[in-house]
Amino acid sequence: METIVELVDITKTYILGEIEVYALRKTNMRISRGEILGIMGPSGSGKTTLLNLIGTLDKPNSGKIFIDGVNIVTLRENELVNLRRNTIGYIFQFYNLIPVLNALDNVILPMSLAGVNKDTRERRAKELLDLVGLKKRIYHRPDELSGGEQQRVAIARALANNPSIILADEPTGDLDEETGIEVIKQMRSIIEQEKKTLVIVTHNPVIATYATRVLNLRDGRILKK
Repeated sequence: METIVELVDITKTYILGEIEVYALRKTNMRISRGEILGIMGPSGSGKTTLLNLIGTLDKPNSGKIFIDGVNIVTLRENELVNLRRNTIGYIFQFYNLIPVLNALDNVILPMSLAGVNKDTRERRAKELLDLVGLKKRIYHRPDELSGGEQQRVAIARALANNPSIILADEPTGDLDEETGIEVIKQMRSIIEQEKKTLVIVTHNPVIATYATRVLNLRDGRILKK
C-alpha cells in the first residue's frame, strides 16, 4: 500500500529541570494511505508526542518526518500552516469547540480560515453535520449538546477542509464507554466512506479494536510484536 506518513529515526526530548527526558527514541514507522492506525501505550509512553509531531504541532530533536513524500521537518512556518489547514484534521479528547458558536459555525470556521466561499462552506458544513447524525442540531451551541454530540461536531470540523489525514488524541476519553463505542464506530464508518487516513491515540483496548492496525509504545519506543 502507498505510504502517506513515514517517520525515520525520530528522537524527541524535553528538559525537566536539569533532566533530559526522552519522549521518543529513534522511532521508525510507516502509515499507509487509507488505514486506521491505533497507537496504544501507558501514560508517558510518547503517544501524544508522536501525534503532535505528525501533526506539525511540535518538532523532533532529530530525524525526518515525511508526509506525502515531503520532509516536514525542513518546512518553513507558513508552509506548516498550509499543511495543517489543508492536509491534517484534528480531533481532541475535550472537543475544543468554540463555546459561543453553534455546531454549524464551529464546522464552518476552518473553511473560513482557508478562504472557502460562504455558500460552499455552509453547504459542506451542513453535509458533514448530517453525515455525523446532527442534522437537527446544527444551530445548538456546545453547552446545549451532549458529550457524544460535541465529539461528532468535532469529527465534522476535522473533515471540513477535506484533509487526507485525521489525527485523533483520545477522542473517546471524555465519554462513557457506550457513547465512546458509538462515536468510534461512526468515526470509522466516516473515515472509510471519505477515504481518509486515521491515526488514533487511545488507552482503551476496546476502542483500539476498531483500528485496522495497532502499534504499542513504551518508553518512547514502538514495541516489536
